[in-house]
Amino acid sequence: MKTFIYNIGFFFKEAIRTIKSNVLSNFISVIGTSLILFLLGMVVTVTYIGNEFVSKLEQEAEINAYYKENLNNEDIIELTEVISNIEGVTDARLVDEEEAKSYMEGMLGEEAKILELFDENPFTAYIEVRINLSTMDNVIPEISRLDDIDYVRDNKGVLSQLNGIIRGIEIFGALIIIAVGITTLIIISHLIRQGIYNNKEQINTLRLLGASEGFIGFPYILVGLLLTLLGGLIGTILLLLLINGSYDLLGNGFLFLPLPDRGLMVRYIIMFIMGISFILGLLGSLFGLSSIGKNN
Repeated sequence: MKTFIYNIGFFFKEAIRTIKSNVLSNFISVIGTSLILFLLGMVVTVTYIGNEFVSKLEQEAEINAYYKENLNNEDIIELTEVISNIEGVTDARLVDEEEAKSYMEGMLGEEAKILELFDENPFTAYIEVRINLSTMDNVIPEISRLDDIDYVRDNKGVLSQLNGIIRGIEIFGALIIIAVGITTLIIISHLIRQGIYNNKEQINTLRLLGASEGFIGFPYILVGLLLTLLGGLIGTILLLLLINGSYDLLGNGFLFLPLPDRGLMVRYIIMFIMGISFILGLLGSLFGLSSIGKNN
């Protein structure tokens, strides 16, 4: 360990020298790697936002239970209490006609003036039921079976479609990760092999001097790590610029969107991209080092 620490300066000098020996090729590889990782980061970001979006919708999932018109106030209060005690229901409250109308006016915005055409309030009271989405398949039938319930309206179809979209994005993201991994490994291993070939005389000299394979190969591992980490850093910067611009646009124009916390997402993306960069750089370097043979 002491020997390794003592030689760390030499390892970095050799790595920098190897990179400088073919600047153009390494520069193109870094740009290509950064664009690939940027694409990966976009897929991960969309998946993250989608999962957060669906998660928040699930937390706020609600159904509307419409009761029969012949119920009096006491019956309605008792029915609301019965519904609130059903397993999977987190809250139940009565929404009267005026509140239902106000809610719809908020939804319609400027188009709400069409409601003025009605002489009487066209909306009926209902019981707003907040539920755990995972229990929806059990809760809805149980509420529907209550004698005093006329019918139940839910948004399960919309949430199911959103979940399907997110699952599709996740599958697409997995394919992108595989493609990015294979492409990056090929690029880095090729650069390492090229560096080894260009320095084969020095490698043979080090072997004659008794240097171990680890001592000879470690600078090339550093080359792979430095190139992929630099590519990951550039890709991350580009992605952060895109995220910040998108948040400013969506935050000002689409206030109804439940966007995830920007700080948490940015930290997650940075750790993910830089972590993937490190792993791919290490693996690519090790694959490239396999070309070091006794005949070099």
